[in-house]
Amino acid sequence: MKVTRIGVTSGGGSHFEDMEIELIDAGEIGRLSEPYAATSVTFRENDPDYDYDWHCAPRRQFIVLLNGEIEVEVTSGEKRRFIGGDVVLVEDTTGTGHRTRTVGGRSRGSLFIPLAGESPTARAPG
Repeated sequence: MKVTRIGVTSGGGSHFEDMEIELIDAGEIGRLSEPYAATSVTFRENDPDYDYDWHCAPRRQFIVLLNGEIEVEVTSGEKRRFIGGDVVLVEDTTGTGHRTRTVGGRSRGSLFIPLAGESPTARAPG
């Protein structure tokens, strides 16, 4: 399953990394990843004009976009857009951070899932 990671560069900047969460055949119920330990789940909605300047993630967490569209910028100037169904793993808890803004003229709904401890290994696609 594809996940976009926002991480910290050795110089303290931020960068995107495309990752693949490995799914294992679980028979009739489908394919599952190894479990990730989480501390909570927070539902969030942002107004259509949401524009949050440079900031670090407050903790390692998955953000699952439910609806709407956002644009995230990292320090290299690269920008990516995410829509409902996309999953982002934010790990840039130090350094310059990233910028986030809602695009498309609609509010955005999302889930924030803070991670507890170490997570199973996700890998960049080969």
